[in-house]
Amino acid sequence: MDRTTPFSYQCNQCGRCCYEKVITLSPYDVLRMARAAGLCTGEIIRRYTIRRGSILRFLREGMCAALYGTHCTLHRGRPLACRLYPLGLERTPDGEKLTALEPAEGSLGIYGKESTAGAFIESNGTADYLTALERYRALIPTFRACVAAMVDFERVEPREFWRRAVVEALLESGFDPNPIIDAMFDPDANGCGTNDIDATVAAHIAMLDAMARRERDCDRLAAAAVMLAVSLGYSPGEVIVTV
Repeated sequence: MDRTTPFSYQCNQCGRCCYEKVITLSPYDVLRMARAAGLCTGEIIRRYTIRRGSILRFLREGMCAALYGTHCTLHRGRPLACRLYPLGLERTPDGEKLTALEPAEGSLGIYGKESTAGAFIESNGTADYLTALERYRALIPTFRACVAAMVDFERVEPREFWRRAVVEALLESGFDPNPIIDAMFDPDANGCGTNDIDATVAAHIAMLDAMARRERDCDRLAAAAVMLAVSLGYSPGEVIVTV
């Protein structure tokens, strides 16, 4: 499936898509949620996320923490994955891959073929999100190069090194302190926040770039690199270096 594929979807606001999901958040998602709610990014992380800001929180009852009845209280700043629903978007080094997701149980949404997948994506305000992901993606070569400069992979077994980094990055509890990951999802706490979202993103990216270049703990930097890639919708392989 690509953007030219016939596709349409009519949402009937039943709220069923807001239950029992795993939704990965990018730094930009957290920032837009914060601005929509009138809260700082740190408060959004506390109220609405798990895994250090990288996953949307779902309550014990199964619903998203932002759901009230059938209404999303953060709808204006809802994450990219919610804007794309019921399409799934997989990001690869070669581009994007689209998938039509199965309807949520009890959903009142109506699938059709009156338009195209591309038109549906564009109509849901995704352009700024996709642009921001590319801006953050430009950090990946820096993270990768900084790890490669610190680790002698002729002495360190690469698969085990990156296995540990992936495990550490994806832990939901019991993880080690990592100021880069903390800063990745909380630009407001690090002096980057302004009322201008584009300016905030630019300052945030510059700060993360500087933090990566200063970091001297290779394990901490590798975990942050994995988290960055995953938060942007890529696999950990996007940052893995072996030589």
